[in-house]
Amino acid sequence: MSSSELPAWSEAFTAGRLQPIRALRLSTPITREWAWGDGTGSGVRVAVVDSGIDATHPAVGQVHGGVVIEPDDNAADGIRIVPGEHQDLYGHGTACAAIIRGLAPGCELYSVRVLGAALTGRGRVFGAGLRWAIDNGMNVVNLSLSTRSRANVEAFYELVDEAVFSNVMLVCAVNNVPAPSYPSQFAGVFSVAAHAGRDPEHFVVNPQPPVEFGAPGIDLEVAWSGGGTIMATGNSFAAPHIAGLLARIVGRHRPITTSEAKTVLRALADNVGS
Repeated sequence: MSSSELPAWSEAFTAGRLQPIRALRLSTPITREWAWGDGTGSGVRVAVVDSGIDATHPAVGQVHGGVVIEPDDNAADGIRIVPGEHQDLYGHGTACAAIIRGLAPGCELYSVRVLGAALTGRGRVFGAGLRWAIDNGMNVVNLSLSTRSRANVEAFYELVDEAVFSNVMLVCAVNNVPAPSYPSQFAGVFSVAAHAGRDPEHFVVNPQPPVEFGAPGIDLEVAWSGGGTIMATGNSFAAPHIAGLLARIVGRHRPITTSEAKTVLRALADNVGS
């Protein structure tokens, strides 16, 4: 049968076209020592899509780069992308960045500011921030924000699929109220909600959708703009715990796919039996 007669996409599996794939070889059981051990996430690019990052905060350290994405009604796509250093307009992004830095001190942090001073933004700006992260080679993207607008579902679904196929790991906080939000509802992301506790490496797995993982985020002391800290509660602060652990896993096991990384995290959750 000629390639023109084959069903769409099936030509990738024909003789001479099928590509060899790296096997996931495990000489030992999946343990935390194997998964990340003393790894720091060195060289792993982590984007924080949020309100910005205060690079002067002692808990954050160096920010390797970033962009501000703003609405621009005069632009063809309705957005403007401004590269370069910028401030955190609220403090939220700084909190997330500091949590990631605490878990993965060697990672390369990038700030993608899509939220304003009131911690609000537009869906197309949020989507453009995620697009920037995918196009600019981020390995892990922390999304402690979401949209409830159904008008954005298709666009975010396509972005999530592209990220998965590109091995860009999207860590999404689920909504703080019991209502659907996107892209946290999609199976291609690492969806996270908060649980009590202060141990940054204590996380659990939930077998029932839509939320997959639980991590610290209740009555937590977090970094904030201005060099200080505040006490805060929210799923927003649970997500960067998973992002930080993923940075360490990626740094130790390049190349690793999104599905492989999910398998590793699920195997190591504290509520998984022996």
